[in-house]
Amino acid sequence: MNLEWKETTIDGARTKRWSLDVKACPELAGYHIAWLGIDVVHAPYRRVRLAPTGSFFLACLEGEGRVRLEGSWERLRAGALCLAPPRVLNAFHAVPGQRWVFAWVRYEEAPWMRPLVGAGSPLLLKQGAEDLGRVLEGLRAEWAGERDAVLVRHWLSLAHGIVSRLARPWRRATRVGSLWAVVARDLTIDWKLTTLAAACTLSAEHLRRVCRRELGRTPMEQVTYMRMQRAQELLESTGEKLEAIAPRVGYRSAIVFSRAFLRCVGMTPSQYRARRDRSGLKG
Repeated sequence: MNLEWKETTIDGARTKRWSLDVKACPELAGYHIAWLGIDVVHAPYRRVRLAPTGSFFLACLEGEGRVRLEGSWERLRAGALCLAPPRVLNAFHAVPGQRWVFAWVRYEEAPWMRPLVGAGSPLLLKQGAEDLGRVLEGLRAEWAGERDAVLVRHWLSLAHGIVSRLARPWRRATRVGSLWAVVARDLTIDWKLTTLAAACTLSAEHLRRVCRRELGRTPMEQVTYMRMQRAQELLESTGEKLEAIAPRVGYRSAIVFSRAFLRCVGMTPSQYRARRDRSGLKG
């Protein structure tokens, strides 16, 4: 296992959490939600999840925190929302001196299911946090009060509907949306920013701006993410060696592929496959 990262849960003395899991509320299972809640945290709060089994949504309601997704750290400020796919390392740290309030939903998704957060989903969104926060506050109030089963299901349906909409890729039939469909069909092409821009008849700078706004990634980061998603599928569903998988996802060298996989997923391809084998969840 990569020594830089290990599964971590640190709350700190001032952390306050309201949460609801599937054991307390079986209705969550109908939406494949394992756990949800609202946290108020301060440093040294931190979480590291090496290979979570479902999609994750975190909506920043107040203050700011730091999130690590797809190999890099990002600041998450009030009003913003981040999405994390299953089986990829993600980490969340409070900023010293900052009170951080966020709502969150964690799913449980079997390997054969299509996860909510996939290759076309955005990484960071500048809006949407308030809507999810209001819905979870409504659920919390109902759970603390009457706990009416019909209304609980109503709030859960709203929460699931909001995160499903946020994770939906390419909401309109645009040139950029068509571009990613083309890339997905052939990840072996040596895609570069110029070839991506030409494929959707946009300037390279315009494509970069659109991708940062709609996906939270640069165009080349999006290509890498799509390659890693496909590599995970192959590692889970086949016994192919890395030398065979690497060219299928656009890498001429298994070594370069392994480095990219480690940076994005948080472990090497061999470690990822071994972890999946130990869990008994091979495809």
